[in-house]
Amino acid sequence: MSNEDVQPYQRIVLEISDKIRSGRLTAGSKLPSTRELADDFGVAPGTVQRALTELRAKKLIYSHQGRGSFVSEAASEASNDPTTRAIKDLQDQVAELAARLEEIEKRRSD
Repeated sequence: MSNEDVQPYQRIVLEISDKIRSGRLTAGSKLPSTRELADDFGVAPGTVQRALTELRAKKLIYSHQGRGSFVSEAASEASNDPTTRAIKDLQDQVAELAARLEEIEKRRSD
């Protein structure tokens, strides 16, 4: 699925889900405000709200009126699953190899 096939709110859901799975966001971590996320993703605040609603439905986050949205304990526990860790390790290795390949290709074209 290309980026063009993904709705803007889905991009936010995917990115935040990935950060939770990879451990970059842990249980209790506060998400940026709706306004900050809207600015970061270049979308309207309503689009961010739709993404947050989906993340809440998936039980990845919870929200407190006036305080913000936070990563749920259940989401963080899922990221500690051995299979999830193994996948994360493989993703890291692929990303590292891709960066090395890009550097090699860049040197060859210079």
